Amino acid sequence: MPLSSSQKKIADSNARFRVAITGRRFGKTTVAIRELAKAAAQNAGSKCWIVAPSYRQGKEIIWSQLSAKLKDLNWVEKKNEAELKLYLRNGSEIAIKGADSPDSLRGSKLGFLVMDEFQDIDPKAWYEVLRPTLSDSGGKALFTGTPRGLGSFSYDLFNTAKDTDGWEAFQFTTLDGGWIPEEEIEQARRDMDEKTFQQEYEATFTTYSGAVFYNFDRDNNVKLCANDFDTSHIFVGQDFNVDNMASAVFVMPNANEMYFIDEIKMRGSSTDDVVKELKNRYPNSKITMFPDPACKARKTSAGGRTDLSILQNAGFEVKMRNSHPAIRDRINATNAKLKSAQGTRTLFVDPKCKEIIKSLERLVYKEGTSIPDKDSGFDHMADALGYAVEYLFPIKKEYAASADPQRWAFGGTSGGIR
Repeated sequence: MPLSSSQKKIADSNARFRVAITGRRFGKTTVAIRELAKAAAQNAGSKCWIVAPSYRQGKEIIWSQLSAKLKDLNWVEKKNEAELKLYLRNGSEIAIKGADSPDSLRGSKLGFLVMDEFQDIDPKAWYEVLRPTLSDSGGKALFTGTPRGLGSFSYDLFNTAKDTDGWEAFQFTTLDGGWIPEEEIEQARRDMDEKTFQQEYEATFTTYSGAVFYNFDRDNNVKLCANDFDTSHIFVGQDFNVDNMASAVFVMPNANEMYFIDEIKMRGSSTDDVVKELKNRYPNSKITMFPDPACKARKTSAGGRTDLSILQNAGFEVKMRNSHPAIRDRINATNAKLKSAQGTRTLFVDPKCKEIIKSLERLVYKEGTSIPDKDSGFDHMADALGYAVEYLFPIKKEYAASADPQRWAFGGTSGGIR
């Protein structure tokens, strides 16, 4: 099968798991069929599957093209139309399956798996059903599809492929595929709204509507940094909740930059548990905390101790406002660190801090309001981080006080202002 240069990059990868995010009509099914056939040919007696979002979709889109191509190559020993299965001359089997019936996919031992249009497949089909089918054989997998929004299965898996050994991620536009004329793509640009065009033709993960931290950008704010800095003095933004104690740990190599290198998320825990965990992780570090100001009053034990007293008695330096800063002030301060009006970024997160990244990426406003949606559960780490950011880098208007305030009055000899 002839491939374009972009398709060839996917095919030439030796990664065990490949994730290809592409625009529509890129030719991803051509790549999928080629890789499936190659795996079946090179590993005699193996089972290889293409899993589509539904059995019907696999039959309508893939089956005819796959069976015709392998028949032309004279590789097919027998064909089972009812089960969409091909038996090759070398003993391998190629089958098309539908993810709409996940229980029927259990128990097989696969040498190669393609998940086509995987953005439309329930993630459980991969994590709970299909991933185990590759374990015994050390089988490989190729994921092909178009992007969905930030936080979707396709987005999560794409970023896993970027950050994980043994995985590789690819992202190509429709034009990169080499099959669709540029004028047709420009026509689509005129016919479609911007967000849909970016998703379907430019293979772009579009931002959540109403994103709170709109300046967060994985490519620019996420970087490996956990092992790069001295941790003799660490700083911790802290949000207190019984259901989710959230600690965002960072270092400051200079007066302006914040590097979040660690996080602690604890359910059903107390402030004492947070103190113990921080001391276990950083036994030789000076620790400065930036907690929720409510910690001054919040009783966390039967003995009447407050969260503040527990932190101070543990030897932590505690810095906080006398009262809660406005939510908008915390959000604006954080967005300014993520990217200033001059385009400068001074807040960075290590990839291992997955909860912090989720909070910055996925927290949205309640529809029609300026109130963050706390029902989503993405607010805890954002709050923890925000207390520290707002304390250290507040955004506030400064007014110069007049040495001689003027008073407005009428009358007198001047008849004017005095």
